[in-house]
Amino acid sequence: MDELLAKAMQGVDPDAPGAFLQVFMNLMGLVPWVALCVWSLVFVAVGALLGWWRGRVVEGVVWAAVLGPIGWFVVLARPRSKGRTTPPPLPPRR
Repeated sequence: MDELLAKAMQGVDPDAPGAFLQVFMNLMGLVPWVALCVWSLVFVAVGALLGWWRGRVVEGVVWAAVLGPIGWFVVLARPRSKGRTTPPPLPPRR
């Protein structure tokens, strides 16, 4: 924990008005953003594939984007889409 605190406080004057923002930016610099973005794209791609297989592409993408790999199970648990159904015919005119 001391190492993380030292990295967060590197080059920060605690009495300066912008100290919070500088500490926040130092912490955000430690996050592996490229890996997070790549994994998110992989999760969404697999969700789209599973959604296509189940007939619900948009639903697969949304669930995978929101829940990651847990969203795959949500898509798989839902019944298959029967495709586009037509509405029932209108009653005859009098």
